[in-house]
Amino acid sequence: MIPRCMSTQHPDNVNPPFFASSPLLSGEDEIKEAYYVFSHLGCDEQMWDCEGKEVDNYVVKKLLANYKSFFQENILGKDYRLTLRVPNPTVEREEAKILLETLESIPRSYDTATLFYDMEVAPVFEVILPMTSSSASLNRIYNYYKKFVVEKQNFSLGDVTIKEWIGEFKPQSINVIPLFEDYNGMLSASTITREYLDGKDIHHQRVFLARSDPAMNYGMISAVILNKIALQDFEELEKETGIRIYPIIGMGSAPFRGNLKPSNVNNVMKEYPSTYTFTLQSSFKYDHPPREVIKAVDRLKSKKPNKAQEIDVEVALEVMEKYCREYRRQVLKLTDIINRIAKYVPKRRKRKLHIGLFGYSRSIGKVSLPRAITFTAALYSIGVPPEILGFNALSDKEIEHLHEIYINLERDMLDALRYLNPHSPYLEDELHWKIKEHFPDIEYDRKHKN
Repeated sequence: MIPRCMSTQHPDNVNPPFFASSPLLSGEDEIKEAYYVFSHLGCDEQMWDCEGKEVDNYVVKKLLANYKSFFQENILGKDYRLTLRVPNPTVEREEAKILLETLESIPRSYDTATLFYDMEVAPVFEVILPMTSSSASLNRIYNYYKKFVVEKQNFSLGDVTIKEWIGEFKPQSINVIPLFEDYNGMLSASTITREYLDGKDIHHQRVFLARSDPAMNYGMISAVILNKIALQDFEELEKETGIRIYPIIGMGSAPFRGNLKPSNVNNVMKEYPSTYTFTLQSSFKYDHPPREVIKAVDRLKSKKPNKAQEIDVEVALEVMEKYCREYRRQVLKLTDIINRIAKYVPKRRKRKLHIGLFGYSRSIGKVSLPRAITFTAALYSIGVPPEILGFNALSDKEIEHLHEIYINLERDMLDALRYLNPHSPYLEDELHWKIKEHFPDIEYDRKHKN
């Protein structure tokens, strides 16, 4: 069974969950969270971050020990999944060795679960590699686990092998889920995946597409286009290889980050019909009544994926290039105020702060900005929703074509435009008039505006 709803630890929530010991979730709270999303909300997978925070490599042991009766009836690794997101050593050099520690913990979790269930069970057998840019980075993890974590059991210590001394190391192999987050990675996603699959006895492959970080780096419209191109390419890869491809899309609750919230799940499924697994971030889980969340999870799990939407890639990329240039110019102009406001956005998880690098042309250099959640919050706070940035670059004909690509464009824009302040000093006149021309029926949230 491939999970349909992946709970994540993204800190985009306003309200802390009832079981949290403080507004900042950490350590034991995240153990409780995993149990809660399985047992109460109906999520069939929990993504466990092993980057940017103190890593708890005993999560399997704690879940089985603390919630014994639940997990006796529901097998971890079969009925419910725990999937680790590991650091990418190519990009996150300071956290590189955490990857090795995490991979070493997988056989220990296997032993814990096997003892608990009195049968062989692999509670963890997949890891997610963020910022994937090549098949080599995937193969390094795949091969390191097989050759150094597992095969060391055959190493002789003189009188005994490690296997005779310590016991077997299982599972014998793990799979690596590539997470594609940038322009080049997403446009090359199917090629990278094909190269990774080559020569391996793999019958299905999960792939992960970011929706939030591409929006921050290239604008919301670009993020939608990049995801649709990648999904179309993955469908082609599945036909060519005969290997089932199961796409995951990582979306947050703000329209800029995907607009995946309990009241909007049907629209999101229409927008990305071939997506198999959707990420449910913290706001989805904790900023809505539990009954609504459970119903939304049930809807996501019951809807069968369909074929990917066909789009004209050449035309879509032309629209995107023009839009992206203007989006970046406007963000660059707002950098100072974004960074000033970002300091006041409340934290919701205990983790090391990641700094997003917003790349521009070499003449301008690189500009540091907060990560996507804080970036989005800062722009909403000054009455300039990030969804609208760059929109004025598009001609009427391009916008008409965009409506064919981006099914929920008007709905998402109007959803965001409620929080526009038309009198904001940070709102450019040309952008404001273009928005009013194409979205005349804005219903402003007066409380937010005040």
